[in-house]
Amino acid sequence: MRLVRLAVWLSVVAVGGVGGWVIVTNRSIGGEGLWSVSGAVNAVLELTSPSCSLIILTDHTTTSHATSQMVGRGLRAATVLEADRYSHTNTTTTLLLLSQALALARQVRVLSWCTVVVAVSEDPTFLATLAEWSLRGRLLVWSTRLLVVTHLPLHHLISLIPRHWTFTMMNFAILNIQHLQPSIRGVVYVQLPYTASGPQTVAIASWTSSQGLQLTPRQTFFPHKFINFHGSTINVTAMPFLPFWGEEKVGSVTRYTGSDFQMLLYVARALNFTFRIVPAASWAEVTELVQERVSLLCPIYHILMIVRKEKYDFTYTYEFAYFSFAMAKPGLESQWLSLYRPLTDGVWLAVVISLAVVPLILYTVSRVMLQEYTGRGAGVAIVVQDVTGMLLGQSLPPLLPTTTSTRILVTTWLVFAIILASAYRGNLTASLTIPKYPPRAENLQQLVTSVDRITIPSYGDQFQSFYHQSKSELFRELAALMAVGIDVQQGLSEAIEKKQAHLGGRRYLQQTMAEYFTEEDGRSRLYLSRESIFPGPSGWPIPHDAPYKDQLDRWIMAVLEAGLYEKWVDDTLTDTTRRSLRRRQRQVPETRQEREESRSRGISKALTLTQLQGLFMLLLLVLELGLKQALELRLKLTLVLGLMLRPELGPKLALEFACSHLSWD
Repeated sequence: MRLVRLAVWLSVVAVGGVGGWVIVTNRSIGGEGLWSVSGAVNAVLELTSPSCSLIILTDHTTTSHATSQMVGRGLRAATVLEADRYSHTNTTTTLLLLSQALALARQVRVLSWCTVVVAVSEDPTFLATLAEWSLRGRLLVWSTRLLVVTHLPLHHLISLIPRHWTFTMMNFAILNIQHLQPSIRGVVYVQLPYTASGPQTVAIASWTSSQGLQLTPRQTFFPHKFINFHGSTINVTAMPFLPFWGEEKVGSVTRYTGSDFQMLLYVARALNFTFRIVPAASWAEVTELVQERVSLLCPIYHILMIVRKEKYDFTYTYEFAYFSFAMAKPGLESQWLSLYRPLTDGVWLAVVISLAVVPLILYTVSRVMLQEYTGRGAGVAIVVQDVTGMLLGQSLPPLLPTTTSTRILVTTWLVFAIILASAYRGNLTASLTIPKYPPRAENLQQLVTSVDRITIPSYGDQFQSFYHQSKSELFRELAALMAVGIDVQQGLSEAIEKKQAHLGGRRYLQQTMAEYFTEEDGRSRLYLSRESIFPGPSGWPIPHDAPYKDQLDRWIMAVLEAGLYEKWVDDTLTDTTRRSLRRRQRQVPETRQEREESRSRGISKALTLTQLQGLFMLLLLVLELGLKQALELRLKLTLVLGLMLRPELGPKLALEFACSHLSWD
């Protein structure tokens, strides 16, 4: 047995072809009932959508003759969706039939460029079920028009319509049929959720079998409901997320700031509405309120993701959220090579070669010419000592050469030593005062290999699921390292103390670092990565198929084209940085003289032991070598004296004898 049967009657709508009409009938109106109102229905549809095709969804109670009257008045094509009839008592089967029929109708609507849905019933329960399931099945969008044809009394309709989003917010009209002998009269009503007098059910046209369709003055069929909200108050839901949305308590009043708040104000002025902030305890609750249509929108950007699109829609993607990470700046590494680093390996090698070659040449030239430089009797050792002393900036040798060739050689070496020493001192000073920090993680590949843990706020569960499903090994490694549910301040604090990072929107991290992690001098112990994890197009969450999306998109694009959004973001970040510096300066009071001294010092600061440890290590090494040589010399002298006094004892006993009987005081 088939629950839903697709019967093709007349002609079928082709993919990419014409639009469709969807007629949903309930068994409470039989075939003759449909035939009796077909003139009114056709009059409305021919006036509003003459080029659309006809799609009929019926429960098998409508006769083919009545259906032909609905189709055969100049319409292009029709598709009939026919559901088998079951007992009235089987509610589950009825709902299943309706849901599957609406699913097929939605497929036709997606393939059509123009669709009108007509529901014919006098059963309030059927109409309420249709409203609920068409919303669940996403049958209607704003471009899809819904016409309900019914005999229900007007007071029943007035109580039924406001309870359902489908009838209140969507592109909806109702044709109320009244049997007035000897003719039939119908009145067309629409529900306007936002007027100067509040929500209203307004009559826009009437129809009689004798006079046809008559439009009420100053009224239109299927009017635009969201061009002007007429000062109505709508619900929105948000949480603090600077620089986009900020909340600050000033007494009993909450003051809102941020770029998205400013944009919401602009859109509210353009569409003439005010808004009420619906409180939420978490980001999950924020979007749940939007899904449930308690809130019309969330005025804070959310990154478009497949898992999110399954739950709600988005406005125009006005922002690219560069998802980045923040980490602690790496500290200075052990600088025991700080005395070596001012010059490259090649320069040091050239200096060593020069120290080996220049003394040899100077000794050779002096010996060949007049042997004047070797008159002190020490030979090459004296020459090496003097050349090394000139390189280190010591005084000139006591016996200077008198020949021209040796003087030229010594002068050249002095010039070389002065230039090399100046360059070395300059680079040494720079390397000590402006030290070179070790490399830090700047992209995703470096991130996953340099941290043990990556924190993210509560909304990160969707990102973690998204990364787990990725085909990239890097994103799967990122998901494995993620810890969800860590507040941004806690995450950044832990990033300073531990080997971990915190994920978030780049601008949000900039805002938080500027407000809570900036020192009195404007510096921070944290840094933001240069590269992003991924750039995500972002928009405001709104309910699925929200009929006011086009109006929101229009004014959001106007804000972007004027350059206002970027200015609001920059202003918020600048203001936050300024307030943070002022607050920290109040926490660390300074005298006027101390402030002047701080300004005069600029960014300079005292050198630390970390920066100068190479110098002290060199000193300790030289002292150790000197002490070792002194001890070795004393040992040799003691051995010589022992052998001189008691040569018959041998070296070992002579040394013990000398150590026990000689004093070095």
